[in-house]
Amino acid sequence: MLVSGRNNCKEILKKFSDKKLIKKVFCSKNFNEKDLLSLIEKQKLKVFYKEKFELDKLAKNNHQGIIMEVEDFNYSSLDELLRNENSKLVILDHLEDPHNLGAIIRTVEAAGIDGIILPKNRSVEVNETVMKTSVGALYNVKIAQVTNLNQTILKLKDLGFWIIGTDMEGDNYQTIKYPSKSALVIGSEGFGMSRLVKQSCDYIVSIPMNGKINSLNASVAAGIMIYELIRK
Repeated sequence: MLVSGRNNCKEILKKFSDKKLIKKVFCSKNFNEKDLLSLIEKQKLKVFYKEKFELDKLAKNNHQGIIMEVEDFNYSSLDELLRNENSKLVILDHLEDPHNLGAIIRTVEAAGIDGIILPKNRSVEVNETVMKTSVGALYNVKIAQVTNLNQTILKLKDLGFWIIGTDMEGDNYQTIKYPSKSALVIGSEGFGMSRLVKQSCDYIVSIPMNGKINSLNASVAAGIMIYELIRK
C-alpha cells in the first residue's frame, strides 16, 4: 500500500520506528524537509529519488514530494476483538466513503474502543485515503471483515452484546442507559442501516437535529455516539 503526504509519512515514521512497516521511500529530487529526512535516516531506510511526474503517477493524492510503500493492513479476526470481557465495538453497515472510515478509526483509537467490524462486500476497505485520514491511528486499531454482517450481529447478541443502532427515527441518544458490553452500528452514508441489521438492534437511537440540516456526516455522528457510549 502506498501512503503519501508529509504529515502522514511523518506520523508513520514517528510512531512505527520499531516495526518493519515501511518497505520503500520515494522522494522528489528537490525534497528538503529536514525533519522527515532525519527520521528516514534514523531508521536506515533507502530513499529512491524521482522526478515529480514519476511521483504523480504513483500517488492519487497530493504527495507533497514524498511517498512511502508500507505493508498492507492486516485485518483482525472477530475473536481478536472480543478478548475484553466488556468489549465495546463499532459496526459499520456498508459505509462507502474512505474519509469517513479514516475519521472513525481515529476516534475509535482515541476513545479506546476495542475494534471495528466491516462487511467484506459492498463496503469501503482500508486504503491509502483511509490511512491518510486516520493520521497514523490505523495501525493501533483492530478491524475485522466479516462475510455476513447480520449473522455476526446475532453471534454478538448470543455472546451478551447489546446492539445499538443509529437512525433518524430513534430515541434521543442521551436518554439511553448504555450497557457495558455493547456494539454501536453506524449505517451507510446514503441508506442508513440495512433492514435486517436494524431489526437485530436492541436500541435505535438518534441525535436531535435543531437546525435546518436534518442529518450529520457519518464520522461526526459516530464520534458523538462513541463518546456517549464511553461516558455512560
